[in-house]
Amino acid sequence: MGRGRAKAKQTKVARDLKYRPMDTDFASLERELRGGSYSGPPESEGIPEEYADLAEEYGASVKRHDDEVHDSRL
Repeated sequence: MGRGRAKAKQTKVARDLKYRPMDTDFASLERELRGGSYSGPPESEGIPEEYADLAEEYGASVKRHDDEVHDSRL
């Protein structure tokens, strides 16, 4: 019975986002984007031993998927 109220709230938020004037400070955005370059995730002491096998397995599956995607485009 609460779905109607939730849908009404979602509709209200969507309309607010659609019709609200956006005052974007493009100069500030440009400064932020031109700032320091992204160097990736922060370095840590490595992967904890309990997750090392999962990291190896996940890394291998990502490489296989990337290879399959590249092979299918050729």
